[in-house]
Amino acid sequence: MEKKSEINGHAMAGSASTDRIVEKSAQKSFREKLLEFLRKNLLVIMTVSGVLVGVGLGMMVRNMSLTKAQMTYFAFPGEMLLRMLKMIILPLVVCSLISGAASLDTRSLGKLGGIAVAYFLVTTLIASGIGVTLAFIIKPGVGAGALNTNNLGLESVSSNKETTDSFLDLARYSFIFLNILFWDYATDYKMVAVGNDTNGTILYQKVPIGTDTDGMNILGLVLFAMVFGVALRKLGEEGEELIRFFNAFNEATMVLVSWIMWYVPIGIMFLVGSKIVEMEDVVLLVTSLGKYIFASILGHIIHGGIVLPLIYFGFTRKNPFSFLSGLITPFTTAFATCSSSATLPSMIKCVEENNGIDKRISRFILPIGATVNMDGAAIFQCIAAVFIAQLNNAELNAGQIFTILVTATASSVGAAGIPAGGIITIAIILEAIGLPTNDLSLMLAVDWIVDRTTTVVNVEGDALGAGILHHINQQEMKKRHHQEEELAEVRVEAVANAQAEEETSPLVTHQTKALEATPEAIESVL
Repeated sequence: MEKKSEINGHAMAGSASTDRIVEKSAQKSFREKLLEFLRKNLLVIMTVSGVLVGVGLGMMVRNMSLTKAQMTYFAFPGEMLLRMLKMIILPLVVCSLISGAASLDTRSLGKLGGIAVAYFLVTTLIASGIGVTLAFIIKPGVGAGALNTNNLGLESVSSNKETTDSFLDLARYSFIFLNILFWDYATDYKMVAVGNDTNGTILYQKVPIGTDTDGMNILGLVLFAMVFGVALRKLGEEGEELIRFFNAFNEATMVLVSWIMWYVPIGIMFLVGSKIVEMEDVVLLVTSLGKYIFASILGHIIHGGIVLPLIYFGFTRKNPFSFLSGLITPFTTAFATCSSSATLPSMIKCVEENNGIDKRISRFILPIGATVNMDGAAIFQCIAAVFIAQLNNAELNAGQIFTILVTATASSVGAAGIPAGGIITIAIILEAIGLPTNDLSLMLAVDWIVDRTTTVVNVEGDALGAGILHHINQQEMKKRHHQEEELAEVRVEAVANAQAEEETSPLVTHQTKALEATPEAIESVL
């Protein structure tokens, strides 16, 4: 029986030559698909490969016993990546928030902002609950009472900052703009003599004073940019020129981001490699604090792999993992840099290009999320607080547990989006429940491990929040469009009915008949 094959949908008599043509076309199509896949995902593949190569490179260089100066040189390419990303944060946050706030009407801005704040608060509170629950189940500090900073050769870290002053500083951050480029506001204390007691001893009183600390005040930057964008929209035509300027500035910034993204794989390779080289006795740290590390990472897996995707699915009825699959590059960047702020440029680029999020939504909500949404930080902060309580054999009552939940949720808003930014926040929680802060150096010793999954969960929450807001915005637009169509149909029907009534009105019919019957009347009228 003669063999048949198909080319371009037509049946042809089978032969060796036609079979070879079919095989070649199949091979060519597979090759084209492979090339297209590599072209679309080249940056993702390079970024993930950069992490893996960095681990291998770090293990290899670790055995070479480098000096401190040589370690600095080895880490230089990674340091350049962090500096590039930090360089782009300021114009990106300012321009994206101003253009985003100016492009939305006040009603939509208020509604989307309210939903975003509610989403951030609820997810952070859930994350805090997960952290406390896991800490009481796994009990990382039980039996580790003999563990202290001296056993591990660590320096003591303490904070004597009052909880009230910490939250007052958070409010101060929101209204400092002129010095955001160079420093932050922080409360310090000095002892002031206020008199003598009956024995002649000088009495001192601790007085809070304002100081400036190094670091960019992102929270004040976000608040100023949002309010400024709303003010530009209120100006109307007078503000259009400035809005167009910020829109163009924003697009130019995204072009710079796309250029920097091609350096990310190289920078990540040396960031990971240098961190492995800097490790001293990782075996001792992991064996001593292994339960704490395990509890923190397990909490991040539960929240990032189950809770957040379920919330996204509940709102959108879409597969959350297909959404997250387009964000591998920013997740890898977050894992390597341990900085939500440094991940912001690549996150904005990927959610817009890979997931089709509206620019007005992404450039409005992601800078806010990078500042105030710290789900991953809330998890490890709660676990760290319970861990230190167990370490000091302190029983936590219901009031203290509630204080941990509320303080972790509130203080994560002001946590810096930088490596080890959450360590200072733990001090606020410990002060609020009356525990010593001397053991904070234990957290700092393993923070380079926990902070990686922390940052990934932080940016995942931001991205899924942007996806939820995009879905809600689309539903509102569809509903509004449907209502407008219905109103248009009602208007058309109303006009048609009016015309029909006018044509069939008894009065008009009577007058028409009367005029037809008396043509002289028409002549007289004319």
